[in-house]
Amino acid sequence: MKEHRSISIADQIFEQLEREILSGKYARGEQLSELRLASELGVSRTPVREAIRRLEQENILEESGQGVVVVGITHEDLMDMYEIRLTVESQAARRAAGRITDAELKEMGSIVELQRFYAEKGGTDASNKIRDLDSQFHAMLYRCSGSRAYYQVLAPLHKKITKYRMASVSRAGRALKSVEEHADIYKALAAHDGDAAYAAAVRHLNFARDSMAGLEI
Repeated sequence: MKEHRSISIADQIFEQLEREILSGKYARGEQLSELRLASELGVSRTPVREAIRRLEQENILEESGQGVVVVGITHEDLMDMYEIRLTVESQAARRAAGRITDAELKEMGSIVELQRFYAEKGGTDASNKIRDLDSQFHAMLYRCSGSRAYYQVLAPLHKKITKYRMASVSRAGRALKSVEEHADIYKALAAHDGDAAYAAAVRHLNFARDSMAGLEI
């Protein structure tokens, strides 16, 4: 019973640290220690140690000899990730068009409409909602491809650019444009048109990459 509780706490710490690092709370190159993180999070060092080990496996933290250092995402990393996504995610969209169910289409349609609502509303809280809904939309797209390999490649890449995605959708007009791009992908999926889904995904990824290319964060 104690072991189960320890694992549960470690999972929570891992998710919290991952979210905070990828959203920019800890800067790239910043040195962290078990003691500091345990103190900030109000937990013992044991679950922090486990979370750090997993974050190292995800290449989010790396050992420096004097603790761990935040790896972060460079601009070059970002562009490389979009190059990979353009190749793989567009194919995932094509495959999803032939596999997506009516129930999945209903769920995806609701996500797009909620994105539109918050994009029109605006504000910091709305940006956070848009980010979360964006994650849900893309995760659904990856799952609907029917390929575990595609999901395992694409989901971590999408998560790792959280900070850039937040900065991008906070720019005037980008959130609404992103919603319309998602709507185009959704319409192609609803029509079970693989070629249209592929093309819509390519357009969306190109626009998203171009929106982030000039960001200084």
